[in-house]
Amino acid sequence: MVLESATMKIFGFAGWSGSGKTTLIEKLIPRFVQRGLRVSLIKHAHHTFDVDQPGKDSWRHRHAGAAEVLVTSSRRWVLMHELRGAHEPAFEQQLERLSPCDLLLVEGFKFAAIPKLEVWRAATGEALLHPNDPHIVAVASDERIETRLPWLHLDDHPGIENFIVKYLKLA
Repeated sequence: MVLESATMKIFGFAGWSGSGKTTLIEKLIPRFVQRGLRVSLIKHAHHTFDVDQPGKDSWRHRHAGAAEVLVTSSRRWVLMHELRGAHEPAFEQQLERLSPCDLLLVEGFKFAAIPKLEVWRAATGEALLHPNDPHIVAVASDERIETRLPWLHLDDHPGIENFIVKYLKLA
């Protein structure tokens, strides 16, 4: 089952570490925003990531045992929730936590049932994902590869942007 929403379009980026997913997304976000889209992102990180600095109040409260710490200011807010041994919430549950947006970009949920662009570089030494993932709809790489899917050059940001907009029917 592919996840979809009447108001929010979802598009993912799949690839091995070092393939360039984060850099590509960083280049695409301003392009989508310039089109007038409200863009959000979900990134699946490694087990021990941290968003606050050791010694800061939020870090101290979280390490003291708080289940959740919400830090807010006039410019942004962040909610940190410690699982403390509980299972990681499913991708679908994470979607429910987001404010409404036009386009949700997803990085790092390789097995989510959403349309995805595979970001691939031969230099990673890893195999292509798309032969085993029916949700990958195109491949972006730094060199031409043989594939039955649409291929885009990794540095062709306007081309990748246009592909995603057309695929999701955002225009």
